[in-house]
Amino acid sequence: MTDQERKCLTCQKELKGRSDKKFCNEYCRNVFNNRSYSETNLYVRNINQNLRKNRKILEGFLRNKHFMARAPQYRLFSQGFRFQFFTHTYTNRQGRQYFFCYEYGYMLLDKERVLIVKRKPLADQPVR
Repeated sequence: MTDQERKCLTCQKELKGRSDKKFCNEYCRNVFNNRSYSETNLYVRNINQNLRKNRKILEGFLRNKHFMARAPQYRLFSQGFRFQFFTHTYTNRQGRQYFFCYEYGYMLLDKERVLIVKRKPLADQPVR
């Protein structure tokens, strides 16, 4: 390919300089890369947004309490909580499963109520 045939992958301007150059400037490079990754980034961004929102809602129930509170499920729903989004699960010795959004979690007590908990910081937990 000659210099005259090489064009910027974003704006199609003629490229001058290095033979392996693909973009005329940083702006065009960023636009190209953002377009290339936008579908993947959008998917991940939506999941992270839901996780952060769930965490914030759980945190709100524990503002004045130390590490535990009970709440009706409808109160979480009414604030926009989405039960299908969580970072990890934990099963206690009794076989009850907790669903966590980072350090805040909940356990379904029955069809109407949840127990909301906050994990102690990792530095405070014994090493196993």
